[in-house]
Amino acid sequence: MSSSMDSTPSALTRDLAAGSVVFLVALPLCLGVALASNAPLFSGVLAGIVGGIVVGMLSGSQSSVSGPAAGLTAVVAAQIASLGSFQTFLMAMVIAGLIQIALGISQAGFLAAFFPTSVIKGLLAAIGVILILKQIPHVLGHDPDPQGNLAFFQRNHENTISELGELLGNVHPGSAAIGFLSIALLVAWSKWERLRKSGLPMALIVVILGIVLNLLFRQLGGRWVIGASHLVQVPVASSLAEYGQYLQHPDFSQWANPAIYVAALTLAAVASLETLLNLEAVDKLDPQKRISPPSRELWAQGIGNVASGLIGGLPVTAVVVRSSVSLNSGSGTRFATIVHGILLLVSVTLLPNWLNLIPLSCLAAILLVTGVKLASPTLIRQMWNQGRNQFLPFAITIISIVLTDPLTGILIGLGVSTAFILSSNVRRPLRRTVEKHLGGDVIRIELASQVSFLNRAALARALNEVPRGGHILLDAHNTDYFDPDVLSLIREFKEQIAPARGVEVSLRGFRTKYELQDQTQYVDHTTRQLQTSLTPQQVLDHLKEGHERFRTGRRLTRDLTSQVIATASGQHPMAVVVSCIDSRTPAELLFDLGVGDIFSVRIAGNITSRKVMGSIEYGCAVAGAKLILVLGHTRCGAVTAAVNLASTPETAPSSTGCEHLEFIVRDIQKSIDPLSLEKFTAMSPSEKETFVNGVARRNVARVVEEILQESPTLNGLVQDGQIAIVGTIYDVATGTIEFVSAAEHNDKQVVNVS
Repeated sequence: MSSSMDSTPSALTRDLAAGSVVFLVALPLCLGVALASNAPLFSGVLAGIVGGIVVGMLSGSQSSVSGPAAGLTAVVAAQIASLGSFQTFLMAMVIAGLIQIALGISQAGFLAAFFPTSVIKGLLAAIGVILILKQIPHVLGHDPDPQGNLAFFQRNHENTISELGELLGNVHPGSAAIGFLSIALLVAWSKWERLRKSGLPMALIVVILGIVLNLLFRQLGGRWVIGASHLVQVPVASSLAEYGQYLQHPDFSQWANPAIYVAALTLAAVASLETLLNLEAVDKLDPQKRISPPSRELWAQGIGNVASGLIGGLPVTAVVVRSSVSLNSGSGTRFATIVHGILLLVSVTLLPNWLNLIPLSCLAAILLVTGVKLASPTLIRQMWNQGRNQFLPFAITIISIVLTDPLTGILIGLGVSTAFILSSNVRRPLRRTVEKHLGGDVIRIELASQVSFLNRAALARALNEVPRGGHILLDAHNTDYFDPDVLSLIREFKEQIAPARGVEVSLRGFRTKYELQDQTQYVDHTTRQLQTSLTPQQVLDHLKEGHERFRTGRRLTRDLTSQVIATASGQHPMAVVVSCIDSRTPAELLFDLGVGDIFSVRIAGNITSRKVMGSIEYGCAVAGAKLILVLGHTRCGAVTAAVNLASTPETAPSSTGCEHLEFIVRDIQKSIDPLSLEKFTAMSPSEKETFVNGVARRNVARVVEEILQESPTLNGLVQDGQIAIVGTIYDVATGTIEFVSAAEHNDKQVVNVS
C-alpha cells in the first residue's frame, strides 16, 4: 500500500480527471440511493460529500471510493420506518459510527482475510451484471427506477427482469440517441490505441457531449426534447442560506431509547460487512494490486458515519461501482476520491442548474460499460476452470445478488461457500497413506488445517482401522486448530486403546498447548540390527522404492532431529554410493534417505582411485554396508570435458587451468570408443549429447568392473553373497534412474542383483 499520494503532475492530472468522472456518476447514484431509502434526497448528496472528503482523507486505501451504498437501502428504509423519524435514525447512525471506530481500533478488520475469493469475485461479477441490466432502461430513456437502487424488486412494482420487457413502448428517442452514441464513443475510445493513450478523460467528454446534445434537442423540439425525469435532478435553492435548511441533525433526546442501540448495532454490522467485502473486491480490481488496511478502513468509515449522521446524511461504506469507475478512469491514488467529494460539495451549492442539464442516459452508458468490464467472460471462464468448489459459490453469489440485493446476495454467497468448506472438511478431514520405512510399514494420518468436532467420527474410524501390532503416525504439522473433543480422542487412543492393541503411536507437529509431545516410535534410519538383517537385494529394493518416492513427490515423513541424536553414538549404513560431485545428484535426496543410511563418496565423473577404493572397502568390510551403488548421470560435465579433450590436441590444464583435472579426464577417456570419436566433431548438438551420455553409461559399467578387479576384499564379499554392486545412470532432465550392467563395458557379467 502506498503511504502517500503521488504528487507528479501527470498523476495529479489523472486523479483530477478520474475524480470528475466519479463525481458525475456518483451524483445521480447519491440521489437514487436516498430515494430508494425513503430518506430526504439531499441526505444522499451529503453522504457522498462526506464519503469523498472525510473518508477519502482518512482511509488507507488508494483505490476505494466511499459514499451512500445501494446495498444498505433496504436496511436504512426499514430502520427509518421502525424508529419513526429521520432525526431518530440519525442518532442511531452516529452511535453506529462510534461502534465502527471501536471495531477499527480493536483491529477487527482481520475478518476480511476470511472472505472466500469465490464470493469476492462473485460480488464483482454480480455488480457488473446488475449495472448492465439496470442501466439498459436508463440508456434508452426509461427511468422509473432510481439509478442508485440495485435491488431486484423495484419501487414501481416491477423487477429488474420485467422492467426490460417494458422498454419497447417507453423508449425516449433523445435519451436513447445520447445513450447509444455515448456507448459507441466509449467502446471506440477503448479500442483505438491512439485515443486510449491520449490521456483525455473519455467519460468526461461523453458527459459534455450529452449536455450539448440535450441543448441541441431542445432547439429541435418535439419528441426529441429530454424532460426533467430523464435528467439529473439536484435540489435547487435560491441562496446558500437556503441550503442550510437541507441539513438535519440527530435527535439526541432519544439517547435512552433501546431501539436506537438495536438499530445502531444493525447498521454498524451491515455497513462494516459491506465495507470489508467491497474493499477486498476493489483491491482485486486495482491494477497496482495494492492491499488496503481493513481495520483502518473501518475506523475511517466510522468517523465518516458520525460526521454524516451529525449533518443529516445517509450511512457511507466503500462502494464497488464508484471505485471501479474511478479505476477505469485512470485514478492512481485516493486524491481522486477527495476530488469527487469536493466537486459534489461545490457543484450542488453553486452549479445545480448546470448539473440538471446532464442526461441520465450518458451516465448510464458509463456505468453499463463499467459493468461489462466487471462481468467479463474471462473472469467467468477463470472461475469455471478452478472446479466446482470455486465455481458454484461464485455462480450462486452472482445469481443471489442479481435476484435480491447486494447485501442479501453476499450473505447467501458466504453461506454457500462456508457450506462447501465444511463439506470438504467433513469429507476429507484427513489423508491416510502407508509409508514403507526401514523398520516396517507406518500408517500416516495427515490431519487437516482445521480439525473440528465434525471430523471426530472420521478420525475415530481411521484410528480403529489400525491393525493390532501396527504403527500409526499422527501428523498435525499443518493443523492450526484442534477441537477439544478431538484432542481427547487422540489422548485416549494413545494412552489406553493403542497399548491394549499393541499399536505404536508416533506424533508430529503437535503444539505445546495441546499437551501432546512429538515423538517418533518407529525406526526411520539404519540401525545395527536392521543392517545385519538386510540382504543386498532388500537394500537395492529399498533404494528403488526411495527413488520412486523422490520422483513422485511422496517422500517419507522423517524426524531428522531424532535421527541426528540416534546416530550420534555410531553409524550403520546399508549402502555405499559412489557418485559425481554434480550439484544435481545428491544421493540422500534421490533415494529419499535419512541421516546415517548411506556412505556417500563423491568425485567428479564417479571414477575410482586408491583413496576412493579405500573408502568403499571400509564402508563394506568394516562398517557393514550391503550394497555398492555407482551413480553416474546424463549431461555430466566431467564426461563432456573428457570427450571434448579427447577430440582435440589440448590438455585439461591448458584448456581449463585445472592442474589436477587431467587424472580424472584420463580415467573417463578409457570408456570412449576411438572409432566413434572420429565422427564427434561433425555431430549435431543433440547427437553430441547422446554420445556423451553413452560414454557416461560405459564409464559407470567400467567403474563397477574396476572395483571388483582392483579390490580382492570387495570381490570376495560379492562372491560370498554378503554384498552386491550395481551401476546406475540418473537422468537429470527427467529425474529417472536406469540400471547399467557391466556387460555394457565388455562381455563379463558381474552384477549379482537385479
